[in-house]
Amino acid sequence: MKNKAIKITGFAFTVFVLNSCTTDSLSDLTIVQEIESVNYTQNIKSIIDNNCISCHAATPVNGAPNSLTTYENVKEAVLNGGLIERISIAEGSPGAMPEGGPRLPQNDINAIIQWKAEGLLE
Repeated sequence: MKNKAIKITGFAFTVFVLNSCTTDSLSDLTIVQEIESVNYTQNIKSIIDNNCISCHAATPVNGAPNSLTTYENVKEAVLNGGLIERISIAEGSPGAMPEGGPRLPQNDINAIIQWKAEGLLE
């Protein structure tokens, strides 16, 4: 009788653990890192340069509506151009950026959100 109780308890634990783990989205599988203080030069510029400049160059291409080559350009896009919303949309959804994917890592999105929350420091 004792072995049966142990097996049932072990089975219940296994079911609980398996049901507790989900992979609803890529962000569930990503380790989120917080940056102590975010500024454009040290944190945001490299994200934009590595993911956005191919279309949002000094002269935008591929239908990009604006340049993201300077601090002022990126600040304006965050404040009035919907940049955070566009990079936060699920990959493959209409309006998602970067166009054609892949979606930015959640840590990069979080850094841009934190940058805005901290006052868009240069």
